[in-house]
This record gives sequence, structure tokens and C-alpha cells, in this order.
Amino acid sequence: MTFADSIKYCFNNYVNFNGRASRSQFWYFLLFTNIISLMLSLADQGIFGTTVLSAIWGLAVLLPQLAVGSRRLHDTGKSGWLQLLILIPCVGLIVLIVFWAKATVSGPNAYGSETV
Repeated sequence: MTFADSIKYCFNNYVNFNGRASRSQFWYFLLFTNIISLMLSLADQGIFGTTVLSAIWGLAVLLPQLAVGSRRLHDTGKSGWLQLLILIPCVGLIVLIVFWAKATVSGPNAYGSETV
């Protein structure tokens, strides 16, 4: 899946917590949202001196990020609820990144057919 296709798919399926997401789809979307977040943060400081634009962007992409994160965990054969690990300071984020980076489980699993 290309960079643009990943972004388009994630926004079109922003409330779809079912199915699977490939590594490229997940990481492309995360890269896109973080680049936009960085640009808005810089603009915020120059224009408003606050984080107005960044906060709006963060709220706008919260649900799509949770959905694609859940689908990515499904692709590794794990429950999307494991995203709650992020609530554990320091360790939770590291464990979650490791889970997101794991290879796709080949063949169909409990969450759907294999991603491309």
C-alpha cells in the first residue's frame, strides 16, 4: 500500500476497529499524522503562542489512530485492547511499539484474512 493510499484508507475507515492493517499502512499513517502535528506545532508557536491548531489536529486524528492501531494489533494476532498499555508510563509505550512492529501473522486469523 502506498503512502497516499494508507492515509486515504485510514481516514475513510476511521471508526473501523475490525479487520487488519499492514505494517506499512500503520506506519505511513503514523508518519503522516506526526509530520502534520509537528508543522502545526511550529505554526502555533509563530501565530498564536499556544497550541490551538495542534490540539484540534490531535482531537481530529485520535479516533483514526486508535482504529488503525487496533487493526495493526489484529494483524499480529493480538487484541486491539492492548493499546491500553500506553497508560502504563514508559514501559507501556515501548511494549506497544514492539507489538506494532511485529511481522504480520500469515494466513487468516481471528480478525480476518491476511493483509497485503
